[in-house]
Order: sequence, then structure tokens, then C-alpha cells
Amino acid sequence: MVANALAFQLGWFACVLGGANQLPWAGTLVAVLIAAWHLSRAQRPGRELTLLAAVGALGAVWDSLLVAAGWLTYPSGTLLTNTAPHWIVAMWVLFASTLNVSLRWLRGRWIVAALLGATAGPLAYYAGAKLGGVVIAEPLPGFIALAAGWASFMPLLIKLSSRLDGMRPATAEV
Repeated sequence: MVANALAFQLGWFACVLGGANQLPWAGTLVAVLIAAWHLSRAQRPGRELTLLAAVGALGAVWDSLLVAAGWLTYPSGTLLTNTAPHWIVAMWVLFASTLNVSLRWLRGRWIVAALLGATAGPLAYYAGAKLGGVVIAEPLPGFIALAAGWASFMPLLIKLSSRLDGMRPATAEV
């Protein structure tokens, strides 16, 4: 559990600092390596990969909506205009790798998950902005959207992770 949380933090910093310093592929590469390590430890890697891909897709859409609204901008790594950069999508995949390990304790604690999402989500973007990885161009609507989005996503993602739990053997269904 500790290794999972530390790997996520390492990947988070690599992605944000890579994005901030015009080295977005460096962060994405670190994230891919961490995700591969995570999948190598999974009891059912196919299920876990499905979770990581689903969360990555959700993150790509969500962050792209925030960019298209003009609330967030990213200094590097954007492949298409008005979309999220690849390194932020990679970060969502990294976040997904914590759902069945270090964030497993949130299962069944939907209100706690929503409150954690509403606070930790915006704080992560704020920290990313302080490091230069993202610009919160419209702070008030941006932070309101981030808080509301993450308050909704956390319980949903915890539920999804329990259905797609590839870290436990098939006989250990939750």
C-alpha cells in the first residue's frame, strides 16, 4: 500500500514537472512505467487494465472540457487544440492505480469519498499550478468545477474499482 502511494506521488511529480518544463513525454513515460509495474502485480491484470483505461478516458474527457471552457490551460503536451495534454491523462491512469490499493479503504464510504474528492482534487490542481504544470485561467469557475467534478468522480470511481478489482484473486470478490 505504501509503495503504491509513493509510486503515485513520484508519477504525479514527474508528470507535473515534465509538463511545466516542456518535457511532457518524460512524465508520461514515468507514468507508463509505474502503470506497467502496477499491472505486473495484479492478480487479474485484464480487469485492472480495464479500470486504468476507463479512468484515463474519463480524465481525458473531463480535463478537455475544462480546457475547452477556458478554465484551465497547460503549457505543454497538448496534442489537439482544446484538449487535455497526454501527461494529465497519464496522471489519471496513475490515479486509477491507487483505487484498488491505497484508496481501497474508501469502499462503502461514499460521503467520505465525495468530501475527499471535493477537497483533494482541487488541491492537486492548485499544487500543479504552483509548480507550473497548469494555469487556472478562471479560478472561481475552475475551482468550483474541479470540486464538483471530483466530489462526483470519487464515489463513482471507488464503485467502479470494486467491480474491476484486478488486485484481488477471483475468489476474493468484494
